[in-house]
Amino acid sequence: MQITAEMQPEIGLSVTEAARRAQILTATIDVLAEHGYSATTFESIRARAGLSSTRMISYHFGTKADLMNAVLGILLHAKEQFVLERAGQATGRTALLRAHLRAETDFVRAHPDAVRALDEVRRNAGQDPIMDALQAEMRYGRLERQLRQGQQEGEFGEFAPAVMARTIAHSVDGAAAALAADPATDLEAYGDELADLFERATRPAGAATPDQAH
Repeated sequence: MQITAEMQPEIGLSVTEAARRAQILTATIDVLAEHGYSATTFESIRARAGLSSTRMISYHFGTKADLMNAVLGILLHAKEQFVLERAGQATGRTALLRAHLRAETDFVRAHPDAVRALDEVRRNAGQDPIMDALQAEMRYGRLERQLRQGQQEGEFGEFAPAVMARTIAHSVDGAAAALAADPATDLEAYGDELADLFERATRPAGAATPDQAH
């Protein structure tokens, strides 16, 4: 994923500083995706970014932990924007759930490097309470609230929203794993299958299927 200056939070940087940070973040994501967390050192990032010194990295991001938090934050934000742009216009809880699942798998298809980098940071970086809370909110929290609201409105059946939200999130992880194992995986069809599966799983007991309704 190519990080741009515009994708970064507004922290009073000059144009040059924002461009340099974007360059470093892009290189870090590339190295994480290709070589894993342990091999993502300041030196490997410097080489990928074409910088003259690792001091440029520490100047902008401090420690490796600080850099990983920055990577995590910008990738979570990029993914959130991607999903909202594609799913935000859906009306009705079931339609929104389907659109969410399709958008999630579309992100995996469009940005596999970002997905791999996110996974590397999640599994290997040290614990940061703020970033952990942000991840949990984006992966499970809002989806859980939407599921619960759908139950209250009668559009969804009886299930544990927290369990369902985590199951949905991990099913998307499965799509990423399938693509990593076989780059020819049809993620569009995969997303459709997940949408069908969870539409059935959340449907109220005794409700007519779309086919039966017609």
